[in-house]
Amino acid sequence: MTVMPGQFIAVVGRSGSGKTTLLNILAGLDKPTSGQVLFENRDIAAMNEHDLTEIRRHKIGFVFQSFGLLPLLSAFENVELPLRIAGVRTREREERTREALEIVGLWGRAKHRPYELSGGEQQRVAIARAIVNNPPLILADEPTGELDSTNARAIFGLFKEMVLKQGISVLSATHDSTLLAMADDVKEIRDGHLNDATDLGQRYRD
Repeated sequence: MTVMPGQFIAVVGRSGSGKTTLLNILAGLDKPTSGQVLFENRDIAAMNEHDLTEIRRHKIGFVFQSFGLLPLLSAFENVELPLRIAGVRTREREERTREALEIVGLWGRAKHRPYELSGGEQQRVAIARAIVNNPPLILADEPTGELDSTNARAIFGLFKEMVLKQGISVLSATHDSTLLAMADDVKEIRDGHLNDATDLGQRYRD
């Protein structure tokens, strides 16, 4: 499988089929038993932990099903946190955090804490946090799993918009086949094999 710049790929498969394992391998969290995982022509599987940490910090954004927001921090502070960890200066942190929240349409909710936000809004904050470091790749593991159908479509629509406008690549695992029409390409994990399933996306486009 190849993920090109500015491409939105959806990965489908039954529960337990290996979607999360695939994402973990692509992120360098798990090592493959064979083969290579090339990121910008570098083999992730052969990197040491320091280099992997640098790639995950600066090159890959992560979005999870459970949002993963810190409850005592505001939306702004949650999004800003990766920049603080990276040692980015205050003014640049503020500018980049505001830009990320504006991209997901939540600058007006920047001071709200997670419990004051809807599920869809919390996931948008999580996406803003994922893109605040301007990574070329976002890995999303069932990002709509805890959302209703309206918010789920809105989140996938946001991914599509970021791909088109920011040139970010998005690879997202999903159970929701109705969202596949928004993806540029669809892959299916079945019996341990990754197969082309573009016809599934085309079916829902039609």
